[in-house]
Amino acid sequence: MDDDRSDTCSPPEPAADAAQEGPPVSLTHELGELTRALLSATTVDGVLERIILAARYLIPAADVVSITLRERDGSFWTPAETDVEAAELDRRQYEAGEGPCMDAADPAGPAYAHSGDLATESAWPVFAREASAHGFASILSTALITVPEPPPFTAAMNIYSRERDALGDSARDTAFILATYASLALAALYRDADTERALNRSEADVGNLRKALDTRTIIGQATGILMARRGLSADEAFEVLVRASQNHNVKLARLAELLARHPDAADRL
Repeated sequence: MDDDRSDTCSPPEPAADAAQEGPPVSLTHELGELTRALLSATTVDGVLERIILAARYLIPAADVVSITLRERDGSFWTPAETDVEAAELDRRQYEAGEGPCMDAADPAGPAYAHSGDLATESAWPVFAREASAHGFASILSTALITVPEPPPFTAAMNIYSRERDALGDSARDTAFILATYASLALAALYRDADTERALNRSEADVGNLRKALDTRTIIGQATGILMARRGLSADEAFEVLVRASQNHNVKLARLAELLARHPDAADRL
């Protein structure tokens, strides 16, 4: 890990020229658009989806982005991701019991956790080795500020890049701004009595999909995707889903949701 992680308990200081000139016009415009999008979000799921999409768009080296939530019992899970690879990278950290997303989501952890060269990273050797083997070289996890005290969960936004040393000061500044926007939006949702239930894990886990579709429907969609892409019968496709759910220790409904959102993953099950 870079040496700067030891003093990451506060956000990085902006460069002098950036302080004088202000943020780029394009960033200012996009943050305005993000503000409008967040104001229209009525669920935790909606806020998180908008934030990760903004991160992927605004940070050039961001290949995949996810959100890690840490609950009061210390368990970790991923409620939002731009790609199934992001959820898989998060899961490998949870299983190994180490990783930047876990550090940043820890309420006693740093404001961000960063590595510019996972191939030589020693802070999280198991995760770094697996991430490198899957072609990822850099990681930046930024903590979200959650309320009230004690918060129902703590969280981090995770940005993965296939480029070495790709997530430097500029990426960190942008990630911190986005994390702040997300924190404010989540705080507003929590204080709204009509949307407080969105903080319940079962709702945040599958978001609006579970409200609109029951479990059988989403599993049916995933089964249909497997049948179409791999030429399987309905029974064979369902067996593939069940086996993948067991192998990856992921609930069947959650796996089906991921497959419905990322059909290309059918070729890897």
